[in-house]
Amino acid sequence: MSAPVAPPRPASARVTTADVLRGAMPSARRFWPGAASAFLSEASAVALLAVSAWLIVRAAEQPAVMYITAAVVGVRAFALSRAVFRYLERLTSHDAALRQLATTRTDMVRRLIPPAPDGLTRTRGGSVLGSLVDDVDELQNLPLRVVLPLVSSATVALAAVALVAALWWPAALTLLACLAMAAVLATASGWVWGARAERAIAPLRGRLADAVLDHLGSLDVLMACGAAGDSAARIRAADEALRRAVTRRASAQAATGAVVSLLAGAATLLAVLVAAPGVLSGALDGPALAVVVLVPMAVFEVFAAVPLAASSWRQVRAAAERIADAVPPADTADPTGELRTPTGTGPALGDGLRLRGVTASWPGTADAALHGIDLDVHPGERLLVVGTSGAGKTTLAHVLVRFLPAGGSYTIGGTPVDTLAADDVRRTVGLCEQQPMLFDEDIRQNLLFARDTATDDELVAVLGRVGLGAWLTERGGLGARVGERGALVSGGQAQRIALARGILHGFPVLVLDEPTAGVDADASDALLTDLLTAVGPDQAVVLISHVSVPDALVDRVVRLDHGTIA
Repeated sequence: MSAPVAPPRPASARVTTADVLRGAMPSARRFWPGAASAFLSEASAVALLAVSAWLIVRAAEQPAVMYITAAVVGVRAFALSRAVFRYLERLTSHDAALRQLATTRTDMVRRLIPPAPDGLTRTRGGSVLGSLVDDVDELQNLPLRVVLPLVSSATVALAAVALVAALWWPAALTLLACLAMAAVLATASGWVWGARAERAIAPLRGRLADAVLDHLGSLDVLMACGAAGDSAARIRAADEALRRAVTRRASAQAATGAVVSLLAGAATLLAVLVAAPGVLSGALDGPALAVVVLVPMAVFEVFAAVPLAASSWRQVRAAAERIADAVPPADTADPTGELRTPTGTGPALGDGLRLRGVTASWPGTADAALHGIDLDVHPGERLLVVGTSGAGKTTLAHVLVRFLPAGGSYTIGGTPVDTLAADDVRRTVGLCEQQPMLFDEDIRQNLLFARDTATDDELVAVLGRVGLGAWLTERGGLGARVGERGALVSGGQAQRIALARGILHGFPVLVLDEPTAGVDADASDALLTDLLTAVGPDQAVVLISHVSVPDALVDRVVRLDHGTIA
C-alpha cells in the first residue's frame, strides 16, 4: 500500500524574497500583544517626562498640595507602567519572533531535503550553513527591529506631537519638522555609509565558513602538499574582509545615532525659541513651557529606533534574498518523494527491482547521465555493474535509492517508486557510497545509527561477519572512536563498517558503490570477498565497480557505456 501523498507544489517552484519575509512575521495574534506593550511602554516614557516636568515647575510655584496630587500619582504610575510594559513587550515580542524563527528554520530544512544530497552538490556548504544559521537568525529582526519600532515608536512620536500641539502649536510644528528631518537624514546616511557593508556581511561570512571548512576538511592533503600556509592565509583574508564590513556597518549605525542626537538637541532649542513669545504674552504658563521644551527629548529617545529600523530592514531583506537563493528550484513537484509521509515500512521486495526506459540527469546539467535503462534485480542476486569512469554507474546507484529523480518506470515488487515516500524506498534499498559517512563518534554509535535497538553482542557479531573482528579487539572494543569522517580508520575499514551498518539494518537490496575505491589493488579482492560473503543469502547486492571482480562472487554482470546498457 502506497504512502499518502502530500499536496504537490508547482513545477519549478521556488521561494521568493517576499515569501521569506512573509514567513518571518509572526501571526497577528502573536504579534499584537508585543506591539501594544511596546506602544504603552514608550508612551509611558514620554508621559513620565511630561508629567514630571509639569510637576517640578508647578511645585516651584508652591500651590496647595491638592493641585499637584494627581501629577504625583501620575509620575509614580507612569514610572511603574513603563517598566511593566517594557518587560511585557520583551517577553511577548521575543516569544513570538523566536517561535516564528523556529518555524522558518524548519521550513528551510524541509525545502533543502527534497533536492538533497544531489541537488545541493553545486552549492557551497558554507553558504548553505550561513543561510540556515546566520541568515535565518537575522530574520527575527523583521518583527523586532523593523515592524515593531515603526508601529510603536512612530505612533508614540506622532501622539507626542499632538500633545505639544495642544499646548503650543508652533512648537509642535518644529518638533514634527525635526522628526521628519531625522528620519530622512539618518536613513540616508545609513544607506550611503552602511548599505554596501550590510549586503556584503553574509556573503563574507559564507566565504569565511567555506575557507575554514576547506582547510579543516583537507588539512592532511594541504600539509602533505605544503599548501597549508596558503589555505590559512585565505582564512585570514576572508576574516579581515568580514571584519572591515562589520566595522563599516557599525560606523554607519553610529553616524545614524549621531544625526538623531543632534536633531534632538536642535528640537529642544527650537522649542525654547518658538515658545518664548507665548510665555511673554501670557498665553503659555511655566508648567506648560516645561512640557513643550522637555517632551522633544523623550520623543527623540523613542524615535531613535525608527531610523535604525531602516538599517535593520536592509539587513533583513538581504538575508531573505540569500535564503531564497540558497535552495535550488525543484524540476518537478517533490521529484524524490521526500515530502510524502512515510509509512515506516519499506515496500515488499516481491520479485525484485524493475527498471524500464529509465532516464536520469544530475541537477544543473542538460545532458542525461542515464537513458533507456532496462534492468532487473532479483531477490538474493549478486549483480555486478561495470563501466568506465563517467559511464553512469554512480548515477544508477543514486536512482536506485531515489537520491535522483528518474524518468521511465522504476518499481519495487511491482509498486512504482514515485508513489512512495523516499524514506520507505530507502528502507528496502540501501546504499554504501564510495566514501562512507562515519560520524565523529565511537564504533558503537556509528553502528547504532542503522538499528538503535541492537545489543553489543549483535554489533560485535556483525563486525565479525565483515572481517573486522580482530581489528575491533585491537582497537579496544566498541568504545573506540573513528574520528571525523572516519579519519582514524582506513578506506577498507570504513567500507566494512558501512557494510556492517547495511547488514544490521537488514536492507533487502544493498547497493555497493565502488567499495574498493580507497583500497590498495592487492587488498581489493579480499575486501570484495568479505563484503559479498557477509551479506545474507536473501539480500540482493548491486555491486558497482570499475575493477575486475572474481567470477565466483557474482551471478550476473551488466556493463554501462555512456549511460546505456551495452
